[in-house]
Amino acid sequence: MRIRLPFIFARRFVAGETFAHAAPKVSELNNKGIQVTLDLLGENVTDRNLAESTTREYCELLDHITEKQLDATISIKPTMIGMDIGLDYCRGNLFTLLDKARELGQFVRIDMEGSDYTEQTLDLYSDAKKAYGDHVGIVIQAYLHRTRDDIERLVREQADVRLCKGAYKEPSKLALQHMTDIRAVFKEYAARLITSTPFTRIATHDDLLIDWTRKFVEENQIPKERFEFQMLYGLRQSTCEELVREGYKVRVYVPYGTMWLPYFTRRLRERKENIWFILSTFFKK
Repeated sequence: MRIRLPFIFARRFVAGETFAHAAPKVSELNNKGIQVTLDLLGENVTDRNLAESTTREYCELLDHITEKQLDATISIKPTMIGMDIGLDYCRGNLFTLLDKARELGQFVRIDMEGSDYTEQTLDLYSDAKKAYGDHVGIVIQAYLHRTRDDIERLVREQADVRLCKGAYKEPSKLALQHMTDIRAVFKEYAARLITSTPFTRIATHDDLLIDWTRKFVEENQIPKERFEFQMLYGLRQSTCEELVREGYKVRVYVPYGTMWLPYFTRRLRERKENIWFILSTFFKK
């Protein structure tokens, strides 16, 4: 599926259909002192040929990043490289990618999808961490009830964690539903990770959580080199630049690819809050 008319709106949030389109935007961010994670859009692949071609495309992406000397890493969704086909099959494709990452001195973030995949994804990460060490990281979603236990597991593994609120629509039996509650556990988990793991990624556009993080690290004398703020491409760039000027590490997730439309519309369907989020942050700097 190619992006046509909807891309008029999407171009603020998606860096293009190909790496060639995305690369200049990555360089522009790097020149402002902002690191990047490239996200090739797509998910829920059930065809082995497509999963394997996607794995090869990710390996080529790592080569391109190295060749262009970009300050960037990559993020992958397990379902894009065959999680729906089987965990062992997905692990094989992931390890192929991680072989390339290790060869190039690069890093791969395993993204977290809906709660149906949480346990498998954490198991996949644990296997990858044992085999590839600091070349791999994971994402954890604060709003899931199970996350408190998962955080302790990741602390034991000394994981490189990207902590986010959570974007998928989940039932109340699995996830917190109210923003006040989600913010409260986000702070709890951020504090645990920042003080107990080597490096933590705080992924939020929420000013309350950004300000809380600033205050927490200052009060606890946490060096700014021990964590980073993460935001999405097209949102809050002025805030990113301000944080860089203040000496914080900042990373922006830059999505690209032809599969933007199903990705974006599914996100809007799953959580009505996402519609308001996009509209409200569109005008924020």
